[in-house]
Amino acid sequence: MFKRMAKNARRLPLIALASMLLLLPAQAGLQAAGSAVQPGGESDAGEPAASLTDGFAASGAPGSRYAYVQYKRDHADAPRPAREIVIEAGQYSRLEGDGFKRLEHFEGLDGVSLLTGESGEAEWKVNVEEAGMYNISAVYFPIAGKSATIERAFLIDGKLPFEEAAYLQFDRIWGNKLDRVQQDNRGNDLRPKQTEKPAWSEETFGDSNGYEEDPFLFYLDKGVHTLTLRSTREPMVLRQLKLFRQEEPPAYEEAVRQYEADGIKPASGISLRVEGEAASAKSSPTLYPLSERSSPAVYPYSASKVKVNTIGGYNWRLPGQWIEWEVDIPETGLYHIGFKSQQNYVRGVYSTRRLTIDGEVPFAEMKKVPFRYKSGYRIDTLGGEEPYLFRLDKGRHVIRLEVSLGDFAPLIREVETSLYNLNAMYRKILMITGTKPDEFRDYRLERQIPDLLQVFQAEHDRLSHVTAKLKELSGGTSDQEGLLKTMTAQLKEMTEEPDTVPRRLSAYKTNTGGLGTWVQKAREQPLEFDALFIVSPDKQIPKDGMGLFSKVKHEAMTFIHSFFIDYNRIGNVSEAADRRTVTVWIGTGRDQANTMKALIDETFTPETGINVNLKLVNMASLLPAVLAGQGPDVAMQIASDLPVNFAMRGAAVDLTQFADYAEVAERFRPSALVPYTYEDGAYALPETQTFNMLFYRKDVLEELGLSIPQTWEEVAETLAVLSKNHMEFGLPVVTQATVQGQNIPPHSMYATLLFQNGGAFYRDGGKESDLDSRTGIETFKQWTEFYTDYKLEREYDFANRFRTGQMPIGINDYTMYNQLSVFAPEIRGQWGFAPVPGTLQKDGSIRRDVPGGGTGVLMLEDAKDKDAAWQFMKWWTSDEVQTEFGREMEGLMGAAARYPTANIKALDSLPWPASDYNSLKAQFEWVQGVPEVPGGYFTGRHLFNAFYKTVVGGVEARESIMDYTAYIQDEIRTKRKEFGLPQ
Repeated sequence: MFKRMAKNARRLPLIALASMLLLLPAQAGLQAAGSAVQPGGESDAGEPAASLTDGFAASGAPGSRYAYVQYKRDHADAPRPAREIVIEAGQYSRLEGDGFKRLEHFEGLDGVSLLTGESGEAEWKVNVEEAGMYNISAVYFPIAGKSATIERAFLIDGKLPFEEAAYLQFDRIWGNKLDRVQQDNRGNDLRPKQTEKPAWSEETFGDSNGYEEDPFLFYLDKGVHTLTLRSTREPMVLRQLKLFRQEEPPAYEEAVRQYEADGIKPASGISLRVEGEAASAKSSPTLYPLSERSSPAVYPYSASKVKVNTIGGYNWRLPGQWIEWEVDIPETGLYHIGFKSQQNYVRGVYSTRRLTIDGEVPFAEMKKVPFRYKSGYRIDTLGGEEPYLFRLDKGRHVIRLEVSLGDFAPLIREVETSLYNLNAMYRKILMITGTKPDEFRDYRLERQIPDLLQVFQAEHDRLSHVTAKLKELSGGTSDQEGLLKTMTAQLKEMTEEPDTVPRRLSAYKTNTGGLGTWVQKAREQPLEFDALFIVSPDKQIPKDGMGLFSKVKHEAMTFIHSFFIDYNRIGNVSEAADRRTVTVWIGTGRDQANTMKALIDETFTPETGINVNLKLVNMASLLPAVLAGQGPDVAMQIASDLPVNFAMRGAAVDLTQFADYAEVAERFRPSALVPYTYEDGAYALPETQTFNMLFYRKDVLEELGLSIPQTWEEVAETLAVLSKNHMEFGLPVVTQATVQGQNIPPHSMYATLLFQNGGAFYRDGGKESDLDSRTGIETFKQWTEFYTDYKLEREYDFANRFRTGQMPIGINDYTMYNQLSVFAPEIRGQWGFAPVPGTLQKDGSIRRDVPGGGTGVLMLEDAKDKDAAWQFMKWWTSDEVQTEFGREMEGLMGAAARYPTANIKALDSLPWPASDYNSLKAQFEWVQGVPEVPGGYFTGRHLFNAFYKTVVGGVEARESIMDYTAYIQDEIRTKRKEFGLPQ
């Protein structure tokens, strides 16, 4: 392997020359794409045009992407026929993939429905008699899946009509599992568990990003067309598709005239209050009822107890999320609608909601309802000082509030477009100057990149226009403007003085990174509700608990109670008289602890009769507590090196003594158990297991004419092309311990190459290090050559560099997928991940071994009731509980918190997109565990020292690894002697 790498290194000049020729058309394409960006439109008087998006080519569709806004512009003159065409799902013309099935009279709906799986596609033929723009809706039933939002791509005649059609979303319906709030034995309300409440729904195809206020319009010529729904995540049952024209709601003045024409009069003497936490349905399990303890304005209120009394908050912030309340109106009439709400999240601007009553927007003004910033709770009556009148007939009605970007949608879309264009220009500049330009060299960038100044000017105009519009909407300056002004000023300076671009490159990159964060934050529209009010015009909405005296009393009472409440205890606390009790420590976060405690109280304790005292602690205190005899029975989510080190010192229980251990161990891959095994014993059960994947930017690799490398020989060729264009390949970061004395595991990249080359970390049953073997030495040399010969970066921020395209390909922990999904919305669909490159074998196969990491759950030797502790550990690592905990955490904190469970079946049940999970499973088959041995903590530490001695100190690789392996051997021998083990 090493010889092949050396051979490739000698071929680099030829490869680089070839790659230059390959890059010519790609770069020409880049320049063409950049030159398409035009400055903002102006009126004849030289003032900015009325529409923010006018004058920008393919706004929202940077580069070669064809977005809906351009699609709509291209069909602006097309008619909107007043026709309705219904397509029965059972009358499909083609099915492809697994999981499709015809269903008769499903869930009370007559006729044939079609079950569609989480991958594959279904196709229908439709005859359109009149050409024009149509809305399209689907009647669907969210059948049980992995609890994620259902996603589909929509194609017309085999092609995506526009980019956003690849990301259609269909909501599941969630609600509280129980009708009443339960309490723990200390009188605190428990967070209501969310459960699916599926029902037939009709969803009109729209923008899942929230940039388009109205549903999508699709252009169809006269004649026969093929409509295709391609499954990308989660199954659903489809009843029908419908092509139609959705009518616009009337303006408020028109609605009032209609009230008068219908003889509807204002109601009298009616005041209805619906608690926010009593919501009948929500679009996401994250929208669970909350506990507000900082204000006396909420109901129910307590200064000392946890009370479930509000809903929404920061969880209710993403476009498309909705909450519904049911209200029973006693008599037909006109009413005011108000809310007791708190919007102390977005300063200077406002959160926007779309209000519907029984599925319809009552009048146009309710499409964008603003909730402005205020530090505490207040009464928001719709319409303000002159409240709107809403017609409500006698009987039950459903009021829905849906997160909308409102007036900010076009602004955010423009900034996202600007961000994409500026990142594309950054990559062009990077190809010429590199990441560290020579300040004294004139690169003549404006000549080498013909559209440089044009793009800078266009984006300057775009961001200036956004800033002005933002100021207009907010009614003054806001904290949203600062970064936009900074970026605008820099673009102006670089346009006027292009020779200064190279030395401004670092600041340019920093500001574009900040622009990405701006887009992410600006899309968030949080809002918290205490109650919904429906009152007749002669009634006032009450303002209980909102006075100064109430606030002073609240602060005094909470201060007094803080001396008596133990905030480390979570949920039920078992009494001394309880027969069986397990004390469990968890060291992650309060959200995780609350979720876990809810699961314990719902299932574990009722089923086993064993009480659990769950404590949220700093796990750095575990060792001192155990030494002092004050430790827990079970410690959770601990690093993989701790169980064996505790076991060596007689502080951990050997789990193999339990008769059903072998059965429990089958829940995990053998690699997950390796770090917890020592001298034929097992001292922990795996909770999480992580490993590396290869992340790549589809768009950038396409620009460079590169494919995903399958072997390290192909990586060498990729490096040549990237280096020529001043881009980078990211290997796992080589960094020191953040805390003195912290254990450093063996570096994952060295472990990857070692395993792929057939090597191991230890030999002779862990008595000696194997790093001084031929394979260990050659692997070390191969690893360090990436940094000495190819000059790869040792420390960097992968997420930011990947986002800009500076590092379009790299190896990172697979949980990076979760971060990128939330962190970089502007490159959605432009990136993916695949198994890591492998080592080619003599038989032509490729070994893709990677090391696994993760956390475990440990039973301490001092546990008073070991059988009860074992029952808890078995319950916690079971398929059902791990699945439920993973879904609860994602429901609680969003996709960024997707749980990397070590349980094989539970991982299968988590809501991954089908294609991405297939890549993940393919890599999972190659994961190997790194064993823990006495003195093994020296392995990672001295591997790190040897690396720096070679890469930074310039010492020959063989000499470095041999020297430091001697230290590892000495420590292993010393520790084995200390613990009385054979030498």
